[in-house]
Amino acid sequence: MNFRKQHSIDPVPIQLAPLVDVLFLLVIFFAVTWKAGLQEKLMDVSVPAAEEGKDRKQTSVGEIIINVKNDGGIVVNGQGLSVDDLLGKLQNIASVYKDQAVIIRGDVKTEYDKIIKVLDTCQKAGIWNIGFATRDPKDTPPPASR
Repeated sequence: MNFRKQHSIDPVPIQLAPLVDVLFLLVIFFAVTWKAGLQEKLMDVSVPAAEEGKDRKQTSVGEIIINVKNDGGIVVNGQGLSVDDLLGKLQNIASVYKDQAVIIRGDVKTEYDKIIKVLDTCQKAGIWNIGFATRDPKDTPPPASR
């Protein structure tokens, strides 16, 4: 006599739609961050080395990075700007965000007066939260600027 009931438990099927959605979002996220990182890398700006610079692991939201190339060209978000255009842009941003952070990435071979023009433009726009990008001297030397 067999008193046990014979129940067969059907296996639960894996739902693929949510899995595909999550994987698709991950692919989009990595593609966008890769593109942004590539844009900064192709900027051809090699910052100078500093032993006492802070290694910032976290950037603030909305931080503006101003790249000053070795020929004096100013690039913000992949867009080349003149000093007057930069002033207008920074004034608009400073009127909305009072504590706007700006990082100036100047090339090693950039003339000092070009950096001072950008710094002066930031001050005219009312931005006081300014930092300068450097690299660790232990890292490999920067590639030769063109």
